[in-house]
Formats: sequence, C-alpha cells, structure tokens
Amino acid sequence: MPKTEWKSRYAEKVVSAEHAVATVRPGNRVFIGSGAGEPQVLVDALSAREDLTDTEIVHILTLGVATYAEPRFGNRFRHNAYFIGPNVREAVNEGRADYTPVFLSEIPRLFRSGRVVIDVAMIQVSPPDERGYCSYGVSTDIVKAAAESAHVVIAEINEQMPRVSGDCFIHVRDLDLMVESERPILEAVQGQPDELSRKIARHIANLVVDGATLQLGIGTIPDAVLHYLTDFKDLGVHTEMFSDGLIPLVESGVVNNSKKTIHQGKIIASFVMGSHKLYEFIDNNPLVEFHPTEYVNDPFLIAQNEKMISINSAIEVDLTGQVCSDSLGEMFYSGIGGQVDFTRGASRSKGGRPIIALPSTVAKGTISRIVPVLKAGAGVGTSRGDVHYVVTEYGSAYLHGKTVRERAVALINIADPKFRPWLMAEAKERNLVYADQIELPIRPSTYPEELERWIELEDESRAFLRPLKLVDEALLHDLFYKLSPESINYRFFQLIRSMPHKKLQEFLRIDYEADMALVVLTGSLDEDAQMIAIAHYLKDPRSNFAEAAFLVRDDWQGKGIGTRLMAELVQTAQSQGIAGFTADVLADNKSMMRVFHKCGYALESRLEGNVYSLKIPFRDKA
Repeated sequence: MPKTEWKSRYAEKVVSAEHAVATVRPGNRVFIGSGAGEPQVLVDALSAREDLTDTEIVHILTLGVATYAEPRFGNRFRHNAYFIGPNVREAVNEGRADYTPVFLSEIPRLFRSGRVVIDVAMIQVSPPDERGYCSYGVSTDIVKAAAESAHVVIAEINEQMPRVSGDCFIHVRDLDLMVESERPILEAVQGQPDELSRKIARHIANLVVDGATLQLGIGTIPDAVLHYLTDFKDLGVHTEMFSDGLIPLVESGVVNNSKKTIHQGKIIASFVMGSHKLYEFIDNNPLVEFHPTEYVNDPFLIAQNEKMISINSAIEVDLTGQVCSDSLGEMFYSGIGGQVDFTRGASRSKGGRPIIALPSTVAKGTISRIVPVLKAGAGVGTSRGDVHYVVTEYGSAYLHGKTVRERAVALINIADPKFRPWLMAEAKERNLVYADQIELPIRPSTYPEELERWIELEDESRAFLRPLKLVDEALLHDLFYKLSPESINYRFFQLIRSMPHKKLQEFLRIDYEADMALVVLTGSLDEDAQMIAIAHYLKDPRSNFAEAAFLVRDDWQGKGIGTRLMAELVQTAQSQGIAGFTADVLADNKSMMRVFHKCGYALESRLEGNVYSLKIPFRDKA
C-alpha cells in the first residue's frame, strides 16, 4: 500500500463499537487484548450483545472489568484464562470459566499453529503514524501473535495509547475494523512497599551485582527491590513487564543497560502496568523496546544475558523446594506466567541467579508459607529441580544442587521463627533431616543480619562476613578438611582427624547473644561459597567474660582476616554487654598471639607450660 493510500482506507474502516462487535458469531473464539491494553469500549459493546451463545473469550490477565464472566450471562460467553486475574478468578473456581496452564512463552505458538483458532481479535492500539503503523502500546505480549493469527481484527484506536518502539506494530491494512476512543488507559498504581516487602527486598538486593540484567515479576516484592538498587552501577532490564518503580533508577543512571550482552542500551519488555506517568515514560522513548512474548520470554534468549537475575513470587514452597505459584491448594489463583521461562533462562545465564521470593507467612502470621508438603491440589509451577534461590524476610536459601536434607534445613532457617520447631519435627518425621538434627528453641534468637557485610582484605580481594547459620554444616565440614594438622592442633589443642555430623552440630548450636560465631566466606555467597575463617565466643555467666577462639584456613592466612574478625567479634561482644575476652593460645602460635595483641585493648597473659592464658578486659584501651 503506497505511503498515503492507507489514509483514504482508514475512514472506511472506522465504525461504531456496536457495528464492530456485530462481526462476532455464536460459537466464535474471541481474543481480548492484555493487561492495561484491554479494549474497554469493545468489551462493553461485546458484553451488551444479547444474541450470542457459546462464545469463547480468551486472554491473559486484564485490568478492566470482565462482565462476560458474570453469572448473569449464562451460556452466552465462556472465558478461557491463560492467566487468572482478580476479575475472572471467581468464575474459574465456580466452574463458569476455564483455566489453561501454559508457559507464557508458548501461548503464541498455540495461535500461530492453529491449535487455538482465533476467530476475532479485539485489541487496543495507538493512532497510526504517517506510514499507517499503529503501536500495540502498553501490551505487545501475546497480543501480536493473536492479531496476526486472527480471521478478523478489530482495533480500538485510542489517542491516549503511548507509542512504543520495538517489534510491536500493526499496519492499518491488517485491521479489519476500527473504533475510535479517548478513554484513559487502565492504570495499576503501585503503592509504597510495606515493611515486610522491604525486608524481603533487602535480602534480594544482596544477590544483585553491578552490571546485572534484571527481570521483575508482578507484585509488591519485585517492585520493592527497586528501592534498594540505588547504589548499584550499570544495571540492565530484560523482563516481561515493569512498573513505575523503574523510572527513578533510569533517571539516576543506575539502569543504563550499558553492560547487557544482548540489546545493549535498551530496556526490553513485552508489557507494562502502572500509572499515567509510566505510560508517558515509554511513549516515543528510544530507550524502551517492546517485543512479543515468544521472544522476550524465550529461555534460550534470556540465557544470553550474562548476570541475568530473575525475581518472581510464590504462594508456598515445600521443604524439598517445590514452588506453587498459581493455586491455593485446589483453588486456581493466577497462572504459570513467565516464572519458569525466566527461572530457566536465568539459571543458564553466565553468573545468573533465579530468585523465588515470598513472605514467610500469610493470614496475619497464622499460616506458614514454608510447608512440609504442598497443600492437596496445589500445582507445582517451578519444580524442585529448577529452583535456585528462595527468599523470605528472614533471609535467602540456596537450594540448587543441594540434598533434600540441606534444602529442608535451609528453608526452615528462613521460615518464620515460630514455625521452625514444627517444620523441623515434620522434617524428622519424614526422614528429610538427621534424626539428631539440632532442635530449634521455642523462642529462637533473632539472626543479627546487621552484622552481614563485605570486607576488604589486605590483598585487596573481597570476602563476606556474617554470623554463622544453621545451614552452614557443609561449609564447616569442608573448612575442617582443608586445614593443615598444625592449624587443627592450634585450634583444638590436639590432632583431630575427623569432623562428623555429630561434632559439627555442636558448633552450630549458637544463640547470637551469649554464644556467637562469625564466619568469612568467599565465592558467590551461596552457589560456590567457601568458608575460610570462623571466630567464636562463649560467655561465662559467672564472670561475664567470654572465651574467644579463631580459625583461619591455611591458604588465607596472612591477609588480615584474623585481625578483622577480632575487631568485629569485640564490637559484637560489647554490644551484648560482655566485659571482655579470655583465651588459651599455644605458645608457638605466634600469628594468633599477634591478633590478640592488636585487638586494641590491654592484654593480661600468663604462661603455663606451653599455653598462654589470656584475659582482655574491654575497659582498658591498649
């Protein structure tokens, strides 16, 4: 069609909404545009048709009203949800509508292959440009495939629809009928994250690295994460959707997409849901490109982004790592969506990290979302073989490549403390953990996450310092077997040749107050973390002094780790009101003696045989 010929044809195709929906026949399958791009005028007109029967409506999540799913319409309409939104949830669970569980990346293939025939596609687009191309605007996702596969395409041409760059255009010649509209685009304004979401987001932010590419799922938690990324550099975005929270990071330069492996310099997405400000942000913005779901959500494409970090939510997770994200037991709640697409893509990315995030409880803290087994009827969205990180407000658990025993202990460690004894008892009953696994106290101590930090070593390398956790048994085991006989003798005053589970349990039995241990880790915190040092104190309640002991792996000695651990341990002990340290050190352990002498406080020592007995009151500075 010549450059301007479409203009003469345009007027011929513009009709009333009532005239446009008159093309729908009984028994047709009608596709409705997604999310904030739902064609509201066309939906209203279609719902007003009283002469239709057995008309199937298909779509993913839509923000507008779904009148066609109301009981009063009887058999005039039947909805088939590829993702269940609040506006159709009741209809699905009452049996008046259907649910098709399917990966978001694979829905377009259903349309294009003809397995799901689209008779009529009702979409909403921007006005055509000078060449006759309309943008799909806020939602390209599966809309593009539906429009290109449908027998009839009816477009709501909305003056308020933003025009977005990318693979997201349809020409006027491919539109059979058009209805003009000026209705405001539907909004999904995100409120400020609550304290719970912020706590979870802080732990997720610890897993982000400079130069990472992010995928942010739907929900308050992914949105809250954006508030904790202000100090990062060169972040990129490749995601199925995003909302308003991304704008400040773009404006501050945190998100500049400069380190992305593919589509460098561009934010890649397939739809947005947010406020009018967000829609203005994407309008004619060359930074943003929308592509269809079969491209954006392709796990093989996602994996090409190095340091790909996916963040998705869940309803519950069982102790083996199975993730339910689309149902509340037998009640269908949402859908598979893009969670598995991005989990698998991020897991295959160089330096990638797939994250599942959820609050530890629901129903005002009365129900644990970390559970021994999923509820009856619950669907497994992300399998135990796919899951890597699970994050709650109590920390992160890394599960990939871990035994069922290690998984259970790690997940119990991030459950709400009041449910941990119950979960441990259930795990023992099912033989998921050791029969003599440490029993958690009824009133567990609060893990002091404020002590977590990256530290610089004398050789300018970095390591992570944090309190010891119940999940550290394997790391402790590996640390012991990497020690020289000399280091073992210096620490235990005898040559111990083995460190079985039973002995390791005693090291893990700490309360973070009178009994404290700090460890130093290298690697990526979880995937390939190695414990290279540990410092421990145990308070004597009679004297209010604590006995201190240190251990640094041989190949990491001489880099200032012992000195740094001493400083951190002293500060922690002082915060608990401890009066000072005592220690026994073999006379020929000169490096340990230097650490104690450099602690900053006056040191009292007494030599008996070949052992120095040390006392370090915190009252006297050296």
